[in-house]
Amino acid sequence: MHNPVLRLNIILFFTLVGVFIIDQNIKMLFVDGFRYYTECIDLILVYNKGVAFSMFAFLEEWLKYIQLVLVFGVLGYILYMKQVCYAIPAGLLLGGAFSNVYDRFIHEGVVDMVYWHCGFNFAVFNFADVMIDVAVVWFLVLNFKPKFCKS
Repeated sequence: MHNPVLRLNIILFFTLVGVFIIDQNIKMLFVDGFRYYTECIDLILVYNKGVAFSMFAFLEEWLKYIQLVLVFGVLGYILYMKQVCYAIPAGLLLGGAFSNVYDRFIHEGVVDMVYWHCGFNFAVFNFADVMIDVAVVWFLVLNFKPKFCKS
């Protein structure tokens, strides 16, 4: 495939849709009642009305619209840059972000389920959050090591 814009769009689309589908299917298990408890990690259902660590929960209904604008802004920027090396991390980030925003519209909060409590208590998170974190690290590597991004 010689057209880099087409290649970027295809990789971005399939990565985004793949993360969205996987995350929503995992979340549906917990919405439908699945629970699992261990000494270090509990798999439980929690609806997060804010963002990380429930920050900005006071924004209530406005939060999902603010996030939607930010997500479309990131999508527009990635498409504007036209660099194929950003396609996979952008797909991971946008798939996770769209999935979490979708939760806000459907469940009035993000469906979180992984609760770490071994040695210390950590925030409850989900698959989309992990994909967003992986994408951020990937973006940092690409920005600090430009030789990895030759497109």
